[in-house]
Amino acid sequence: MQEHPDHHDAELMLRLYELRREEKLRQAREWFAQEFQAESLPDFLKRYPPATQENAYFRMVIGYWEMAASIVNYGLIKESFFLESNTEFYGLWTKVKHLLGPAREAYKNPHLWANIEALSEKYEKWMATRAPEALASFRERFAQMQAQTQGKASAS
Repeated sequence: MQEHPDHHDAELMLRLYELRREEKLRQAREWFAQEFQAESLPDFLKRYPPATQENAYFRMVIGYWEMAASIVNYGLIKESFFLESNTEFYGLWTKVKHLLGPAREAYKNPHLWANIEALSEKYEKWMATRAPEALASFRERFAQMQAQTQGKASAS
């Protein structure tokens, strides 16, 4: 039987939400959702080199979700409670997972984005039991959004 969330879980969830509302992180999340795309690690480094605003935005977004995922993965907030109202991390994962192997190799860090990866795997299993068709629908919408984003980039 699944344990119900308690006040501690609610406090942590609200604190994570407060952090997401911080103005600069909100801008970074908007940029990531609307504009971030990278076909490969070299493409990422070409588009968003260190010391650029976009690179800082990327680090802010991935850092936030890596932190939030670690809180869930370590059991500091109940997993189902978190997954019921947070899906943005999974969209992020969908956009960066193809960069993971090359980034881990390049930076000699086999643990890079490990919390987001683990939580995304849990999310997929969790969704498969709750709404089996939802992930396929998400992937279809995501592919359409990516095609639109690439179309805008090509037109500019």
